[in-house]
Amino acid sequence: MYLADSRSTGSRGTEAAVVPDTRPGRRPAAVPATVLALGAVSLITDVSSEMVTAVLPLYVVAGLGLSPLGFGLLDGINNGVGALVRLAGGHLADRGGRSHKVVAGLGYGLSALCKPLLLLAHTLPVLGAVLAVDRTGKGLRTAPRDAMISLATEPARRGRAFGVHRAMDTTGALLGPLVAFAVLRATVDGYDAVFAVSGCVAVLGVLVLVLFVPGHITPAGVVQPPEQGRPLLRDALGLLRLPELRRLTLCASLLGLTTVSDSFLYLLLQREGNLPAHLFPLLPLGTAACFLLLAVPLGALADRVSRRRLFLAGHGVLLLGYGLVLSPWHGVPAVVAVLVLHGTFYAATDGVLAAATAAVVPARHQGAGQALVGTGQALARFGCSLAFGAAWSLWGGRTALAVTAAALAASAVVAAFVLRGSATSDEVPA
Repeated sequence: MYLADSRSTGSRGTEAAVVPDTRPGRRPAAVPATVLALGAVSLITDVSSEMVTAVLPLYVVAGLGLSPLGFGLLDGINNGVGALVRLAGGHLADRGGRSHKVVAGLGYGLSALCKPLLLLAHTLPVLGAVLAVDRTGKGLRTAPRDAMISLATEPARRGRAFGVHRAMDTTGALLGPLVAFAVLRATVDGYDAVFAVSGCVAVLGVLVLVLFVPGHITPAGVVQPPEQGRPLLRDALGLLRLPELRRLTLCASLLGLTTVSDSFLYLLLQREGNLPAHLFPLLPLGTAACFLLLAVPLGALADRVSRRRLFLAGHGVLLLGYGLVLSPWHGVPAVVAVLVLHGTFYAATDGVLAAATAAVVPARHQGAGQALVGTGQALARFGCSLAFGAAWSLWGGRTALAVTAAALAASAVVAAFVLRGSATSDEVPA
């Protein structure tokens, strides 16, 4: 565990630039201690969250009697709630002082509180309320967490920093289902035991945040003007007047409208690949494993080439994955190839988009900027899930995916045109 470097903290007044150590033989750390601490928080929290995610569909459908369609709608609504709350979290985090850590801590704390409450959720309304609070916590913490990563890292190294964070986060996503199944096999209480253990793990994540993440972070490698007071809500919404941020938000939203949700893609892959049903839970682990392996190298690549181009290339990789699902090539090798492409897509887009956003947003508005882009993308993907589900019901899964793939190709062309005139430097506006 890396303790937060005291040099990452500063006074509550004017923000000063961090001057890199240029003494002979000394090189600045490729990944700041703050990023590693936040990565540890995300890893632990994802173990907790994925423990619940792994068993929740079976618990709801088999235990509470909710139909799969009803569960899908419940999950979709809660994801939409989290996306909207992200805007509030981003704005509150930019209020100055220790707001980034406080808002992120509130988000992690709400999610930790929800895990033991699942022990009491034996009816659909109560379960829906608990999940809504959990998604609220996720929405609150995402933007300030990414803002802290941006502020703690020199602009030229942000792709690598976000790649390291996402790799640690994905490690938690890999471990969570494995821990859940181990708990199920080792206990008599089953689901209740999973929820209880998940709650304890989530509390550990909050403790790591409190103890190892600095309360105030001065922007690394960026000369900041004198403090101009706390940002107002209209200032946050007015960020869309920045041409570069507006382009990124538009393209992220447009491409999100044609990105099929993981659940639908795995279901199609299982059916088209003729996989046994008992292997279905392994599909997300395949994507996560590839994401884990490629997040850091692709993040570092994004620092050397255009992050926007890599973001677009990632969607090209996803389009290739859609083509493989629709192709006559079936069997385990085809499934593995699709999972590799799916994991590569996430490694080339998730942290890379956050790094690209950080480069075009002033330091005092990092939380709001990350929230605007992330919310636009999340809401667009939620809309795609609803549209894809309806199209599947009307035309079947293959036709729905073919239409979505064609739309993704068209969206990528439009996005490439929109981003064609974008700046490629990592200079942060004042």
